[in-house]
Amino acid sequence: MSSNAELACVYSALILVDDDVAVTAEKINTILKAANVEVEPYWPGLFSKALEGVNVKDLITSIGSGVGAAGPAAGAAPAAAAAADAPAAAKEEKKKEEEPEESDDDMGFGLFE
Repeated sequence: MSSNAELACVYSALILVDDDVAVTAEKINTILKAANVEVEPYWPGLFSKALEGVNVKDLITSIGSGVGAAGPAAGAAPAAAAAADAPAAAKEEKKKEEEPEESDDDMGFGLFE
């Protein structure tokens, strides 16, 4: 579970990234002071070091692309394949529905025997 200090630093970093400002410990501290949030002194430095050299906007926009995907276009191929398999899956499901289910009485577990 995340602590309030972690969440405050995450939100501060996201604010900085959204405004196209470099994520530094000093900038995170400035936002935290403006929000009247107290955190341990090591949190802002930890977050600024973790995000150093990372393009956070690209990271956020490519979350749904999957592991090893080249970008948003790479996610389209599995979606197209799944759409092509949909009719076959619908036929299989319909076939399962047509098969009669065994009742408890057929297996010898009837309530009134």
